[in-house]
Amino acid sequence: MKTDGWDRLGAGAGTHRTFGSQSPIPKCVGVCECWWGRAVVSMAAALGMPPFVPAAARSLVARSAARWRAPFGRAAAPRRFQLPSSRPRVPPPRPLYNFASRDAKIQAPEDQSEIIFIGTGTSEGIPRVSCLTNQSKTCKVCSKAIEPGNKNRRLNTSILICYVNSVGRFNILVDAGKFFYHSALRWFPAYGLRNINAVIITHSHADAIGGLDDLRDWTNNVQPFIPIYVAPRDFEVMKKTHYYIVDTSVIVPGAAVSELQFNVIKEEPFVIHDLKVTPLPVWHGHGYRSLGFRFGDICYISDVSDIPEETYMLLKDCDLLILDALRPDRSSSTHFGLPRALEEVRKIQPRRTLFTGSPAMVAFSVYPRGAMQHYRDCFKRVNI
Repeated sequence: MKTDGWDRLGAGAGTHRTFGSQSPIPKCVGVCECWWGRAVVSMAAALGMPPFVPAAARSLVARSAARWRAPFGRAAAPRRFQLPSSRPRVPPPRPLYNFASRDAKIQAPEDQSEIIFIGTGTSEGIPRVSCLTNQSKTCKVCSKAIEPGNKNRRLNTSILICYVNSVGRFNILVDAGKFFYHSALRWFPAYGLRNINAVIITHSHADAIGGLDDLRDWTNNVQPFIPIYVAPRDFEVMKKTHYYIVDTSVIVPGAAVSELQFNVIKEEPFVIHDLKVTPLPVWHGHGYRSLGFRFGDICYISDVSDIPEETYMLLKDCDLLILDALRPDRSSSTHFGLPRALEEVRKIQPRRTLFTGSPAMVAFSVYPRGAMQHYRDCFKRVNI
């Protein structure tokens, strides 16, 4: 698939592509796959740092003859550097995006921040039992997803921000849904992850907080506690759904539960390990508030049906937008579909966009010939 200036953008352990058709879509066929695993989506590079790029991925990013470092936040002026003598001394172009590795063995430099896509699927995940037990076996996606290591296997949306500053490296998780532990089993060992320094919650549905109980593996064996950052309304829900974690006095003495430190946040910027986090209030269905988050120039909105006017100001000058796009043909009452997501991309005008939360991923061969043309054109128009 061709887009403006790049062919395929890796997002995790695989490749970010977009699939779609104006014709009826088979069950479980999705629009976009941001395959999780590690996206060496360098947050520092999105802010102005030339990327660390393996040979196989160099065609995906702006090339530069020199490297320099910028602090996390708005891009700083580059330090002085020496270009080859055969070329004029000019500042390097501001890179639009860093590479995304499809190979867990490719490690980013220790001083480089990155995003790891822990999950990019829906609440029920892929594969589905209902598809696997269907005698007609019409769902090719779920049939492939049960194969060991198959990239069609995608669970609840979640990202891990590996943030590096002068103090050290910090792992900040966004959402711990009901499939979080399964995703962690796959990706934490693969990428050498051990600690979870903080968890930020987008909303109080099961696909965002259903895995809080599983954090006991970390607080019992790795670290004494994990800070949780949550909005007031969602914390009230947790008091009911996870009452024994919020108030550990109700449990039997000696019982092992997650040791969580709850921090109630407002819809205003807060700081985690010197990283500024800006909440992005959105609607996730009529009357239900969810939060996206901005980290530097990277914006993450995983569950959205509408964006309030005041939130657009917080999305200005966004380098990378990771946006909810549930279905290829239409929106639902609680999620953007691809057509609406594309409209929002045109309005927000980020430098790069990744769509997440789609029901499944399939190969191009699953679609009728020519079915991709409509969405190719859409992507060219919005410069993705």
